[in-house]
Amino acid sequence: MARREHKKLAEKRIDKLFNEAEKAVLQGELELADRYVKLARRTGMKNNVTLKSWQRRRVCKRCYSYLYPGVTCRVRLKKGHLVTLCNNCKYINRFGYGDK
Repeated sequence: MARREHKKLAEKRIDKLFNEAEKAVLQGELELADRYVKLARRTGMKNNVTLKSWQRRRVCKRCYSYLYPGVTCRVRLKKGHLVTLCNNCKYINRFGYGDK
């Protein structure tokens, strides 16, 4: 297969893994959700595929756990930033939003 086809397959697999991680969190299986994120990151690195912006916002930058608002993290809006506090490692993830 060509490199482009490998990347498309990797993107599809990463999307599926993030969907499965969300289902696992809603069922209360937090360790399984973190495992899905780990597999998605590994797939992306192996195939040189970057995570989409919505996927990057769902992963803690320090412990790489799956972030689901109200369950595994706390979300606040402060001065043009989306501030996410990971309940696992207490790391504060900041993402900008709006016009600058």
